[in-house]
Amino acid sequence: MSGENCLTGLKVLDLTQFEAGPSCTEALAWLGADVVKVENPRVGDPGRGIGRSGSEVDAQYFLQYNSSKRSIALNLKDPQGLETLKRLAAQADVMIENFAPGAIERLGLGYAVVKALNPAIIYCQIKGFGAGTEFENNLAFDMIAQAVGGLMSITGEEDGPPCKPGTTVGDTGTGMLMAISILGAYIRRLRTGQGEHLEVAMQDSILHYIRNAFTYMERSGGKAAPRAGSKTVGGGQPPIGVYPCKGGGPNDYVYIFTSPANPEHWHRLLGVMGREDLIGDERFSTPAARTEHRAEVDALVCEWTRQHDKHTAMRLVGAATVPAGAVMDTQELAADKNFEQRNIRQTMRHPQAGDYVMTGWPVRFGGEPPALGPAPLLNEHAEAVVTDWLDDALEARKTA
Repeated sequence: MSGENCLTGLKVLDLTQFEAGPSCTEALAWLGADVVKVENPRVGDPGRGIGRSGSEVDAQYFLQYNSSKRSIALNLKDPQGLETLKRLAAQADVMIENFAPGAIERLGLGYAVVKALNPAIIYCQIKGFGAGTEFENNLAFDMIAQAVGGLMSITGEEDGPPCKPGTTVGDTGTGMLMAISILGAYIRRLRTGQGEHLEVAMQDSILHYIRNAFTYMERSGGKAAPRAGSKTVGGGQPPIGVYPCKGGGPNDYVYIFTSPANPEHWHRLLGVMGREDLIGDERFSTPAARTEHRAEVDALVCEWTRQHDKHTAMRLVGAATVPAGAVMDTQELAADKNFEQRNIRQTMRHPQAGDYVMTGWPVRFGGEPPALGPAPLLNEHAEAVVTDWLDDALEARKTA
């Protein structure tokens, strides 16, 4: 069973832009939904121009978040374009938007309007802040969500300023929460015919991803969770974190973690490092003792890791059944053909951008992840969408 067949027949009207919304609808497209991306006729999704290499070539940013979709360009401020959109909404199973607060309502496409056209619609909205909050009308992007959602407050070195994580969890992380919610609402609709109005705020979604930080806060009597660098929230019990390896490059590190729940991790690591003489040493015999002597523990581990490159260190420690991982950069990951052999990264054939590699949906269905398609050109599928969604629906009503 292939993943792209799972949502065959699901029609998604996609009025999203940039990343939070597009990452959601892209996941649905990979699972087989017919995602029709509605774009401004003049410039399309603003993401088409972010960092583009040529004036007529869509940016890699856009290509990465709009795979396997179809595009139709409609001027929603023009009565004809608005009417076409409403006709499409009447046929859609899902409609999703992430415009600035209030914009969709000003266009005359708020939930009440669309529900009147299609009572069973699953109508979805992604905003920066929750309705009814002080900042509900503020604009937000990924980094804003990470700041106001608490993620930056627990990211960075212990004695340094707040830091933005490299991953766009505020955008794509929010999109994944909406995608899961859409699937839940769709399953219920298949059973009952009931539509739904789904709303998610990017700030709220970040709180979902830092639940462990709130757990730490409760354990510490209400004290704000601190930054812990490469360690876990609260610091964890050493050894835990990134340790420098031979080579001295910016990513020549290995992450090593000995779980406090498994005392054998520490003993096994001592064996790998050739320091069995320290087994039973009271300074290191318990997680609490190792925390008290953190600097000494880290120095012991660093002395060993600096003798090995990160891949060797990972292999040796991992072979001893101790959690370890080399710090891999994007260049190394892109060069690892294993990801392409397993179709985790797939080559797209694009009429303008040429071949580019797409990192797709990581879940395997029957041994294979879903097949991917390239991102659409602006308005590439206008004629086909009108035929598939509107003309066929009109013909079906005539023969009913």
